[in-house]
Amino acid sequence: MENKSSASEASRTPEKGQNKRIFTVILVLLLLAASGAFVYKYLESSELAKQNQLTQEQLDQAYNDLDSMSNELDTRILKIAQLGGEIDTLLQIKTQLEEEKKAFRKKAYNQINDLQGKVNGYKELLLAQDEEIERLKVLNDSLMVENTELKVAANNLNESIKDLNQSKAKLEEKVATASKLKVEKVEILAISSSGKERPSPFKNRHIDHLKINFEIVENRVAPIEGKGILVKITGPDGNVVFDVAAGSGTFMYEGRESFYTVKKDILFDRNSQALTFLYNKGSDYELGKYVLEVFTDDYKMGEASFIVK
Repeated sequence: MENKSSASEASRTPEKGQNKRIFTVILVLLLLAASGAFVYKYLESSELAKQNQLTQEQLDQAYNDLDSMSNELDTRILKIAQLGGEIDTLLQIKTQLEEEKKAFRKKAYNQINDLQGKVNGYKELLLAQDEEIERLKVLNDSLMVENTELKVAANNLNESIKDLNQSKAKLEEKVATASKLKVEKVEILAISSSGKERPSPFKNRHIDHLKINFEIVENRVAPIEGKGILVKITGPDGNVVFDVAAGSGTFMYEGRESFYTVKKDILFDRNSQALTFLYNKGSDYELGKYVLEVFTDDYKMGEASFIVK
């Protein structure tokens, strides 16, 4: 009995050992399979992380490039505006670019390629604007040279015109001076009530009225026109002999209103012309020296004097 029992136990011992080895092999295989799946998942996760990081970096780079393009476009717009170029289209593009920047962060990662393409497109646009800037610089330099030449020519022309105007002004001044009328052969007589004429000096009793003769000198430069010839007599007290009833009045001389004693309107035809004025004061004259002046327009034609004693 003991031999049979020992044989039975010996036969079960190898079987148990074999089962244990099989279990161990299975366990190892399961562990290997599990570790393989873990490694695969780890590698897959790591790759996705790398891809996500790369995607984010690309997004950041694209956004930075877009922002850089916006700043560069600002620079080009400013330069083209300073050079007188057309910037309306660029301003529209700039507005669109800013809108795209605002919406950029809200868009999905799959737009990276589109944005990169736009960045490249904006780069090409900037290059084209650089060419436009260079063209405008050349044009402005050319215009500046032409403008400088025109300014020199204009300055020379202005100097010529200035010289001509000065010459014209001097000539007009000479003509105006030459065209002024003058009087000569001034004669002042006292006429008594009996009609007798006496030269200066004379007494009050000899003066019923004054007779003033003079001659306007021939002037071939003066215009043919109507003239008002004014006679102004100033007494020894500095007052003008004045009587409205006898034809006296006022006129402007050297910017001031002045009185005249008697006036006569004539037509001056450039020839010598003799004039006679009669004036009745109606009262005695103060004793002393009187100054007689002849005016027309706003200038003096001549003067003389007489004495009452």
